[in-house]
Amino acid sequence: MEKTVTVDCTQQSDLSICPKFQQTFTILGKKWNGLILEVLLQNGPSRFKDIAKSVAKCSDRVLVERLKELEGQGLVNRETHEDSALIEYSLTAKGAALQDVMEAAHTWGDTWISDQEC
Repeated sequence: MEKTVTVDCTQQSDLSICPKFQQTFTILGKKWNGLILEVLLQNGPSRFKDIAKSVAKCSDRVLVERLKELEGQGLVNRETHEDSALIEYSLTAKGAALQDVMEAAHTWGDTWISDQEC
């Protein structure tokens, strides 16, 4: 029988970076993921075309890949409506829990990124 090991990074005392922290930044740091999550946080359930319009520099192919990855990680839900061809993407509870993280990123950017850098 395989034993499951749970990592509690609050008890970590050595100089290594917590694996959970690393995984968080692997998800959020992947190009376009943060912007996709932000669009869904701000707009709620959205159609692909609306997400694509908001993340304009991301190609449709890459956007499809990222949405599938975020869905696989349990952050995004893809809902197909039976009575139409409508497909909507929304955040799961796990994805919505990133609200405070994204607000902190906004605050940091407002404080430390100059208008010339945008």
